[in-house]
Amino acid sequence: MARSCDHPAGCHTGAVPTMASATVGARLWLLIEYPGPWPSHLESLALPGPIAELVQRALDRGIRPQLIRRPGRRTRPRDQGLHVLVAYAAGENPWLARGVVAGPDDLDLDALVAGVVPESCILEDEPVFLVCTHAKRNACCARIGLPLARFLAENLPDRVWETSHVGGDRYAANLVCLPHGIFYGSMSQAAALTAANAYRSGEVILDRYRGRAGIPEPSQAAEHFARAHSGERSVGAVAVESSRSDGDVTEAIVRCGDVRFQVVVEPSAFTPPCGTACAETITTYRLVSLDRLAPVQYATPALT
Repeated sequence: MARSCDHPAGCHTGAVPTMASATVGARLWLLIEYPGPWPSHLESLALPGPIAELVQRALDRGIRPQLIRRPGRRTRPRDQGLHVLVAYAAGENPWLARGVVAGPDDLDLDALVAGVVPESCILEDEPVFLVCTHAKRNACCARIGLPLARFLAENLPDRVWETSHVGGDRYAANLVCLPHGIFYGSMSQAAALTAANAYRSGEVILDRYRGRAGIPEPSQAAEHFARAHSGERSVGAVAVESSRSDGDVTEAIVRCGDVRFQVVVEPSAFTPPCGTACAETITTYRLVSLDRLAPVQYATPALT
């Protein structure tokens, strides 16, 4: 653990569980290219006027704003206008689109909320990968994230961006795969490249998988255990269809392809191996039970 790092031991190596820690409130995304200095908190609006206005409009609509820049690049792009990416990460058919707009009035964020591609943007047919490098938010994100972003950019040209805070600094380096909003944490270079290539093939790997953003943490945990039990890797083949909670215990019905499981999870405390000097406890989840549900049989009325 680096001297400048105040996170519990094992957080950045994969020794601490990352399961069910993806950002809950992020189903809609607005990425704004800005290579200038990033404030510690975007909601402070300490940004150039047009960018600050776009950030505020996004926040007002429940859209998650992120600042992005190309790895290693700190100069402004020569093109005029604002370079943006928008992602609709909800449901079974998420999408990603790109555009260059003259100003905030030229980007229809209400269309994004409705699940429609804004007129100023065009759909992308390849995913993008975000690596948090937000030094002003947490030094570990820059210390570990910067070299990872550059490494991934060398292997996946034009698909990788540095980004501002995504949540979960203790899990740096953090990787986000859009448009689905798939989160990974505590990433090494090898683990990140494996995860990115799996996502490009439409798959999820469970090693250092934090979950899918935009859904409650207990549902993320239920999905994780269903994937681990079934071996299902496809991004779109697993989904929580319903859930209910009774105190700390959550029961979820999880679809894995053509099979459904009843998964029951509850919070569980993980104490990092950092000795008596560290009293921090990390909340993860424990599998209470997992049962395969019998297929629903529909009666066919007799022909008369």
